[in-house]
Amino acid sequence: MARARGSFRVLLGAAPGVGKTVAMLKEGHRLRAEGRDVVIALLETHGRKATEVSAEGLEMVPRRHVRYRGMLLDDMDLFGVIERHPQVALVDELAHTNVPGSVHEKRWQDVEDLLDAGIDVITTINVQHIESLNDVVREITGSTQKETVPDKVLRSATQVELVDLPPETLRERLSAGLVYKPDRVDAALSNYFRVGNLTALRELALLWLAGRVDEALKEYRSEHHISAKWETRERVVVALSGGPEGDQLLRRGARVARASGGGDLIAVHVTSEDGLTGADPGLLTRQRSLVEKLGGTYHQIVGEDIPDALLDFARANNATQVIVGVSRRSLLSRWLGRPSATSGIIAKSGDIDVHIVTHSFVHRGLRILPQHRQSLGLGRRIVGLMFSLVSVLGVSWLLSMFSSIQSAQRDALILQLLVVLSAVIGGLVPATVAAVLSGLALDFLYTVPVGTLHVLRVSDVVTIILYVVVGLIVAIVVDNASARARQAQRARAESEMLASVAGAVLRSDDPLRAIVHRTREAFGFDCVRILDRGRVIVSDGEPLMSSSIADDGGDHDTISLSKDGPSLELYGHTVEAGDQRMLMAILSQIQTVIEHNDLERKASEVEPLAAAEKIRTALLNAVSHDLRRPLASATTAVSGLQRMGDKVSEQDRQELLGVASNGLKQLTDLVTDLLDVSRLREGALPLSLVATDVVESIMPLFDELDIGPWKVDLDIAPNLPAVVADPSLLRRALSNVLVNALRFTPGDKRVRIAASTFNGVVEIRIVDQGPGVPDDRKQDIFVPFHRLGDTDNTTGLGLGMALSKGFVESMGGTIEPEDTPGGGLTMVISLRVADPGLRVGQPIPREERPDPSQMLGETTLNLSGAISDVILPLPGEGPSEERGLDRFINYGITRAPGDARNDGRGTDAADVSSTPTAVAQRTGNNGKDEHNEDTDRG
Repeated sequence: MARARGSFRVLLGAAPGVGKTVAMLKEGHRLRAEGRDVVIALLETHGRKATEVSAEGLEMVPRRHVRYRGMLLDDMDLFGVIERHPQVALVDELAHTNVPGSVHEKRWQDVEDLLDAGIDVITTINVQHIESLNDVVREITGSTQKETVPDKVLRSATQVELVDLPPETLRERLSAGLVYKPDRVDAALSNYFRVGNLTALRELALLWLAGRVDEALKEYRSEHHISAKWETRERVVVALSGGPEGDQLLRRGARVARASGGGDLIAVHVTSEDGLTGADPGLLTRQRSLVEKLGGTYHQIVGEDIPDALLDFARANNATQVIVGVSRRSLLSRWLGRPSATSGIIAKSGDIDVHIVTHSFVHRGLRILPQHRQSLGLGRRIVGLMFSLVSVLGVSWLLSMFSSIQSAQRDALILQLLVVLSAVIGGLVPATVAAVLSGLALDFLYTVPVGTLHVLRVSDVVTIILYVVVGLIVAIVVDNASARARQAQRARAESEMLASVAGAVLRSDDPLRAIVHRTREAFGFDCVRILDRGRVIVSDGEPLMSSSIADDGGDHDTISLSKDGPSLELYGHTVEAGDQRMLMAILSQIQTVIEHNDLERKASEVEPLAAAEKIRTALLNAVSHDLRRPLASATTAVSGLQRMGDKVSEQDRQELLGVASNGLKQLTDLVTDLLDVSRLREGALPLSLVATDVVESIMPLFDELDIGPWKVDLDIAPNLPAVVADPSLLRRALSNVLVNALRFTPGDKRVRIAASTFNGVVEIRIVDQGPGVPDDRKQDIFVPFHRLGDTDNTTGLGLGMALSKGFVESMGGTIEPEDTPGGGLTMVISLRVADPGLRVGQPIPREERPDPSQMLGETTLNLSGAISDVILPLPGEGPSEERGLDRFINYGITRAPGDARNDGRGTDAADVSSTPTAVAQRTGNNGKDEHNEDTDRG
């Protein structure tokens, strides 16, 4: 008797460290306590104490040892496990590649052998090792996983369980050294274990598992022949007919889905199998967009019978409710044998709830009988009519000459054939004429009395009438079939045309011009123009007419979807009725492209205005607040020296001069920073991009900032590649960030500087252990004149981090704040790796340099205009260059206390205490501005 295959249980995790191995071992202990024979076939502890402790008490099959290229490697002993033959084998890391020389290349192949041997297997795997998700994981994390497991292996599992852990908790475990060794923690946190990466991988694992649950449910329903709906969650299907009532149905469906606790909204339009439909393509395009806005999905299916196709789709998707609109056909139309699709859906819905929604388009749709659309030209109809007359009369004359009454049945079929040919050639009217004439011919040739149109017997009258009716029915069927064939051929051509237009749009940099060009070529127009709000935005070709006619708008057709939307002007020939539908579909694509372009343009216009207004407000606040403090300090000190003259002691004189010097230095630093920020935005900052050694930029900071080795820890990866940077700007950016980190790090702790490379980028991480910054305030760090929680005016004016961001971005890099595990803030500066062929100090080729204006356009505020508005229009006379920042400084410092230009804002005797030392204490470095209420850190 063949041995039964073992059960296969998989523990799935989003990332390493979520606890899959420990969960596997706990399950092993539970099964062992129940009396099952459990062994550890393979366990990878990675040095984790918790894993080692969890494995205690479980039998472990000894590993086999293999010598490979001078190294002693170990791996699972497949034959040893099979020989031991436990009931349950615990196998860690299913996607692992075996040691060279093993029976199988991959561990999952070993597991297949264990299962075939009748051994139950419990194993672990991370989502990044699933074959079908490998490309997605690479896009998320930037790293390629070479060890993968085919999806069919996982789908064959008896049970797949998710071992989940929130990203923040996983990062805390990583920081605590519970996942990797301490020397790998920083690199892991900054690369693979970013919060965004972990969140995306977690969602990926949940979606994959949810998909497998859906597959298992469908498989179960199929195996047990269950067609009834299972209301695991509400799925609302909205049937779209392509009419104007679709908008109302979709909104009602969205409300029903929301009211049911977040159900799914699914919109469906059924197209007939022959590709012919009376739906308006423009309306369907608009309704598809509405579905997406409402958070639903749009589907277009093909079916011969609309109710059957719709309900089959609903049952396949386990829908619980179907929403349809009241039929647009009149009651009389339905009584005369044309039932509506709504009635068919209700009759066949079974256990699916059907909601009938009334609307304002009821009874406006179809006529009692379908309107016959003449698709043949006038010439062909005339030829068909002439054929019917000549052929029936000619054949009747021949039959009268050479036929007898015994061959009446044969002759009737000959005449019936003429009716069919007349229908094929000219349509319904010639076929009707042929049917009537052939009926009269049969009466004349074969009905007693022969040779007359008189009929003596009632049965003969009935026979002739039936013959004519049959002829008419055959003519109608043949005419409809011919019309359907022609329509199907046209529908095919239209589909090819739309596919061609769509392809041209996707491949073209100018979609509108591509659409217009393809439209002119396909329909043979001389000129096609797109008008929007009365203005020609795109034109292809030239109208073959005088300019006066073109200007007057004559001799052309215009097609539009709405009064306020874009329209098509078509020159060359009159638009045929059959082309209207196709042109409306093309126009709906044009409208979508125009709306997309308008949104992009508005976004690009609004963003700079908002940024400029924001920085204007901040700069005005700074001028009235931060600039005034050092200026007032220096002015007061100089005024005190002027008033007291020789009365001041040497000690007080030196103190006042120190106050003035310090104030002027602060003012100079601020002016330099303002000018640098302005130059950044205007592209006027001197930028010399070379291959730069990161270490050479970091080490000089210790001397420049007078930092002792007890304040900073260095962790720089060996063989760090050169980066694309301006060395001087990089040092200034690093200096600003480092000073900021030192200011907020407690005295008993150190700032940490780490540098590593990953995926073509070098990351410099400056880590402090201060109070940290809330997530909703992190971007405020880079806003000028903001100091998060810092009210000390002596520590700067809040431009340091804004400048650092501008410097780094101008070099093509990024700077982002992150939380420090355990508390604090980590600033991550990322720079592109330079070409390995370049030596340190060698200029970056021009074609590889980033464009500072493009790099700064999205993230850095435009300061130059605001600075000009606030700083430059100062009182005074003289050339404009004398009224800039230099004059701003001189204007505030050199004016005398009694100068009329003081405007009451200068410092007079009443404002100064009797001693110069008191002046210094009130306005010097130790003073606090009572208006300083900044709450931002910079």
